[in-house]
Amino acid sequence: MTLLRALIRATSLLTLSTVLASNSSAAQSNDFFQIITPQSKSELWINPGLVSHHFQQDKGLNNGNWGAGAEYRFNTVASVTAGRFYNSDRAYSNYAGVYYQPVAIGPIKIGAVIGAFNGYPTTNHGGWFAAALPALTWEGDLLGANLFIIPTVGDRVHGAISLQVKLKIWE
Repeated sequence: MTLLRALIRATSLLTLSTVLASNSSAAQSNDFFQIITPQSKSELWINPGLVSHHFQQDKGLNNGNWGAGAEYRFNTVASVTAGRFYNSDRAYSNYAGVYYQPVAIGPIKIGAVIGAFNGYPTTNHGGWFAAALPALTWEGDLLGANLFIIPTVGDRVHGAISLQVKLKIWE
């Protein structure tokens, strides 16, 4: 089974199980699609990096983007994030950003993460650059997941679908 099929299967199972088992307001109401009401929150999540499926399979890119990161959810629609991971080009990258996800379909929040990255040799010579990525998020009582869609941008950005699993350590 290819990594893409595994990611699609895992994401599908995660979505199905959370729709059936979640006690979120979206799952309890009859509104499957909703605009999320911004409310204060205080949660700290940690993650071990990402797994990725790159669209350009012929480039020998790294799919195991392991590292360490944290995300602090301060609002039902927003959080801040920072961390470090071993990137697609087999170099270390640092990142910092802000999630904004004002829409939900069932228990899945939809929006983007906007931030800055470094460590990619073909983008700004490994220096910092800004990026905005579509992001889907599911958050349970202790576990959560972020799914990113990274577009291919010439030879500078290697497109991929990336999955980040996270653990809530403080609420």
